[in-house]
Amino acid sequence: MRLAPRSPYAVWALLIACSGAALAADSYSPYAGEAHPPRVYWGDTHLHTNMSADANLSADVRMGPDEAYRFAKGETVHAQNGMSVRLQRPLDFLVVADHAEYLGLTTKLLAADPQLLANPVGKRWHALLRANTARVIVSAAEASGYTKEMMVDSFMPQREVLRDEAFAASVWKEVAANADRHNEPGRFSAFAGYEWSSMPEIDNLHRVVIFRDGFDRTSQVRAFSAFDSQDPEELWRYLADYERKTGGEVLAIPHNSNASNGRMFELKDMQGRALTRDYAERRARWEPLLEVTQIKGDSEAHPLLSPDDAFADFETWDRGNLLFSKPKEPWMLQHEYARAALKLGLQQYAALGVNPFKFGMIGSSDAHTGLAAVEENNFWGKVIASEPSPDRWRKPFFKGEALEVRNSELAASGYAAVWATANTREAIFAAMKRRETYASTGPRMTVRFFGGWDFALGDAHAPDLARRGYAGGVPMGGDLPAPPRAGAAPGFLVAALKDPEGANLDRVQIVKGWHDADGALHEKVHDVALADGREPGAPAASIGSTIDVARASYSNSIGDAELTAVWRDTGFDPAQAAFYYARVIEIPTPRWTARDAEHFGVVMDREVAMVTQERAYTSPIWYTPADARR
Repeated sequence: MRLAPRSPYAVWALLIACSGAALAADSYSPYAGEAHPPRVYWGDTHLHTNMSADANLSADVRMGPDEAYRFAKGETVHAQNGMSVRLQRPLDFLVVADHAEYLGLTTKLLAADPQLLANPVGKRWHALLRANTARVIVSAAEASGYTKEMMVDSFMPQREVLRDEAFAASVWKEVAANADRHNEPGRFSAFAGYEWSSMPEIDNLHRVVIFRDGFDRTSQVRAFSAFDSQDPEELWRYLADYERKTGGEVLAIPHNSNASNGRMFELKDMQGRALTRDYAERRARWEPLLEVTQIKGDSEAHPLLSPDDAFADFETWDRGNLLFSKPKEPWMLQHEYARAALKLGLQQYAALGVNPFKFGMIGSSDAHTGLAAVEENNFWGKVIASEPSPDRWRKPFFKGEALEVRNSELAASGYAAVWATANTREAIFAAMKRRETYASTGPRMTVRFFGGWDFALGDAHAPDLARRGYAGGVPMGGDLPAPPRAGAAPGFLVAALKDPEGANLDRVQIVKGWHDADGALHEKVHDVALADGREPGAPAASIGSTIDVARASYSNSIGDAELTAVWRDTGFDPAQAAFYYARVIEIPTPRWTARDAEHFGVVMDREVAMVTQERAYTSPIWYTPADARR
């Protein structure tokens, strides 16, 4: 059979097609098919509104979930004190995490919800709430009426006296619907979530629960509260049941470990039994992150645990448990702070074969105002009574029998930074699960951190630094592979870029923790990049300060806009388990109290801190010896 001749155009088209097929696997575009996250997204995973029982104890709290979402998206809203308030830059995502215990109760009582009024307790509480004239409660002794019955006698000791399954289910569906209504894939991610508020003997074991999914899945359950159980293992069972039932995904994030009085990372379960491999597996599975900084203090490190760390004493809250009902004892500290817990995790891995404390780091606000506003010059406080006013600094945040904590001690902190492939629930949630996250105390500095075996010094100055990091190692939250050869030592590629609207950088540090052959735990902080030409090595001199406290101002005439480094662990021992994380520290800047003093023209007591050095903490990178790998 004789084939018909092809036209010249057909032959040309065939040649082009063949050529294209040959080149398709090796595209000219270096970004084609690249799956690495190209940018960082900023959010708050822990914000309360008037749906939280403790945020809404009187009849005039106006900041609900809609206002909270609108504010996070960049809109101007009116705060409780009547002032207009707006973020300098919108957030990328938000979790409205109201307490599961009595979720939505006060708002529904004020609206005379018929389900609640049909309950004798609900009917009485409705009347007490309507008669309630209290605006600010800072101690249990001051409480009366509705506040005493609901908050002091029920919520705080976690003795549920008003239970209505239908009401609880309907309120949770409202929470899930709110998140769906404000979710805008590609622009803003709104997650359904809540806070599980376990606090046995007022020792803080709180977790924020975050769902990846939309209303179709999240509405199939209700919020599991501390009224159901105060045991974290029961919460994990609820999370597992949710995933089995719906095919969705969920995780939990502990916070305020500094207020747990040694319980958050203790080496026994709620029944007093030693930890088991099963416990460790479930904790690592359901709690991949730790909220390491927020308004009620910073939980990265403690000066008594890290006496050689000049930056360990930052916004430290260490005088007691959640409501300061029990004093802090020194032995508790190692079971409360992130760095100490990461070391204990290495120890537990050696004993159990699984690390129960293998968590990444984020920050969030825990504000109970509906306002995720934690910049030093735009700090809206923890609760309504700590919103800006001339005398908020001196007002008590909490008053106990032997202790008073003033609002001036509140920390303007923090935010969650997430390296994700897109601004969607799915992509951000996946980044949280793999721990490719970092915590900021407020500034939106950009931080990359990679660990590998063959990084070269020149990689720190490469324009494609992140591509080299992913190609030659693992990002924050990951695990180093086995050494490729005898004598190899891991190297770490780190890059930090200042917040474009904020302060220059002072230094970048890498914190190492390790577990030696004798079972001892160690740590060391390494300066790996210093601003203003200072060389790493001996203890670095202070960068100085440009702050004018009276004007609440500073200058970026010191510090660097960008710091990068490749640091190799010359003390590496392949037989020792270890972790590494980066800490980035800004130059000194005015604290929010200095801004208050300048704005309102007030003079504060001398002991009130006026200066801060904001910072970021990356999730760790872990190394496990070959003979210990499971």
